[in-house]
Amino acid sequence: MKPLPHDYEVDLAGGPQGYATMSATGMPDLTVAPPREYDGPGDAWSPEHLLLAAVNACFLFTFRAVARASQAHFVEVDAHTAGTVARADRVVRFTDIVVRATVTVPAGSDVEAVRRAIDKTVSHCLVSSSLAVTPRVEATIFSAGVADEDTVGPARRIA
Repeated sequence: MKPLPHDYEVDLAGGPQGYATMSATGMPDLTVAPPREYDGPGDAWSPEHLLLAAVNACFLFTFRAVARASQAHFVEVDAHTAGTVARADRVVRFTDIVVRATVTVPAGSDVEAVRRAIDKTVSHCLVSSSLAVTPRVEATIFSAGVADEDTVGPARRIA
């Protein structure tokens, strides 16, 4: 990691209604619009979806770093992040965010090391640490390459 502080910039261009375009140097443009719940078209990335995407991506990238440093080996992470927007303390905001992560580990892995890495990830994720609501992580760990009669496919739930 490069030394802190890190600076980021994003540009936005849009009119009085409809879609807008987000851009950042060196990256593809992103079409954004309000979600259906705010009378938007519902077919473009919204600020709400972008925030959940940021939580989801930050979980994976932080988990990668923590797992590497902890010698907690994994094969794959599949994560689904959901959030609830409601009125709390007279402000409309996210009141709940949950990351449901499925982590597949190599057969014979130290599952407790992976579990500790997941727990550490929750407190070290930059995006999650920057929010008013603390995202919850519900993780399921599967072992790759182990057949189990209760599981379809080559993985077995172990934690």
